[in-house]
Amino acid sequence: MSDPAKVPPADEAGYRFDTLAVRAGTERTAFGEHTEAMFLTSSFVHDSAEHAAAKFAGQAEGYIYSRFGNPTVRLFEKRLAALEGAGDCRATASGMAAIMAVLMSLTRSNDHIVCSQGVFGTTIQLFALFGRYGIETSYVPLADVGAWEAAIRPNTRMLFLETPSNPMTEVGDVRALAAVARRHGIPLVVDNCFCTPALQRPFELGADIVVHSATKYLDGQGRVLGGAVLGSEQYMNETLQPVLRYCGATLSAFNAWLLAKGLETLSVRMQRHSDNALAVARWLEAQPAVARVHYPWLESHPQHALARAQQGAGGAVLAFELHGADDDERRARAWRVVDGCRLLSITANLGDVKSTITHPASTTHGRMAPEARLEAGIGEGMLRVAVGLEDPQDICDDLARGLAARGTAPEAARAGVGG
Repeated sequence: MSDPAKVPPADEAGYRFDTLAVRAGTERTAFGEHTEAMFLTSSFVHDSAEHAAAKFAGQAEGYIYSRFGNPTVRLFEKRLAALEGAGDCRATASGMAAIMAVLMSLTRSNDHIVCSQGVFGTTIQLFALFGRYGIETSYVPLADVGAWEAAIRPNTRMLFLETPSNPMTEVGDVRALAAVARRHGIPLVVDNCFCTPALQRPFELGADIVVHSATKYLDGQGRVLGGAVLGSEQYMNETLQPVLRYCGATLSAFNAWLLAKGLETLSVRMQRHSDNALAVARWLEAQPAVARVHYPWLESHPQHALARAQQGAGGAVLAFELHGADDDERRARAWRVVDGCRLLSITANLGDVKSTITHPASTTHGRMAPEARLEAGIGEGMLRVAVGLEDPQDICDDLARGLAARGTAPEAARAGVGG
């Protein structure tokens, strides 16, 4: 019988994506367990005083304290790094903790950041908070590569983008922006939350650092919070690790175990999410009450060809805009649609197997200045739907109820998915 501890990690064996999602990072204990072990402990015991001193000094390998290292957390980190094709990964307590750690690791007072306009509202608020410490952020249109380059200053320390963006699903040209970043010696940081490595691998397109809200599709069932930062081994060990070690943005072992299990089904979930979302997006385009649908896999999307070139599918998230004479009317109509739904969950979180709906202008992006929302294209008549794993016809039927609640012709609202 082979020694379970000597089973080589799957990420060292050249396996393909779906195999890595199930096997990477696993290191069995002497008990030979088949599922991954969970280490719910705050600290670890040393063999002797000399051994303890050597571990604290970094002269001997081993875990010391779960704030800066835990075997279950390490499992999740190694598995995600294998899926993203990264040198290494560090897990955090949330997606925002991941972005904060990157900011703290790359910037200091009087530095500058260039960021795309279409990012999660809390990301914008975090960047504004760092403005207190003299770190300025310039926002540029995601799709305008020239604007990115023009915004770079001598003290610019990173370029940051989400692609697809939240909630507009605008797509950024990662390869082109990576070329800009390289010319200026600046790291390109990509938030890969919407696509996950199942649909998009930013490192293959030239990105330097990738961040995740693991709370979303990496978990996939709305159970726990988590985040991750991925990059080169040098960046992780020398630049990021000190921030995480001393600031305590620690992912719990229990959450890490659930997230690692979530990665096992990531590929099949993201494909089903994408298939459902495309069906719902096509149905919405045919509804008279809908002015426009934003979804990268629709031919009407302005970056449709780019999305096809750098993504494997469209993802789960779409947005649509309602007709209306003015902002007040558009907001009232949007809220009636939300309130008229019975199946879709009214929540701002996404990444769940359950479909969700929210009004970004009054929730996720509600703290943005109105003019900033306008520049980002987030209007009062916009709704964001994160399409889940329910039957797409049931999702469309529920949206039809919402649209009918604001006076849409019943016969149009009841049209099927293929209509």
